[in-house]
Amino acid sequence: QVRLVESGGGLVQPGGSLRLSCTAPGSIDSSGAMGWYRQAPGKPRELVASLSRDEGTNYADSVKGRFTISRDNAKNTVYLQMNSLKPEDTAIYYCYERSIDWRDLYWGQGTQVTVSS
Repeated sequence: QVRLVESGGGLVQPGGSLRLSCTAPGSIDSSGAMGWYRQAPGKPRELVASLSRDEGTNYADSVKGRFTISRDNAKNTVYLQMNSLKPEDTAIYYCYERSIDWRDLYWGQGTQVTVSS
């Protein structure tokens, strides 16, 4: 189901920064996990970063040290701060929210990130 609202994508030069936002329609206090996937043309969807009650914070090796995931429960929003962007970070980024009982999975509509000079 698509129910999360994403924003913050765009075109940026290599080395630049972007911050993606993902807002849920209700409280995220009791979410099991929230995070971000990305999909580049011709490539499988890749988990970029996640915040999980069970596993804490995780990042793909390719973004460690450059991306930071955070949440603001008061705003029902999860953020992905992306620094030192590279052309290979170009993809559509999708946020997700998983319920604590693993029964429900919600998605955002996707936001395009393009890193190019």
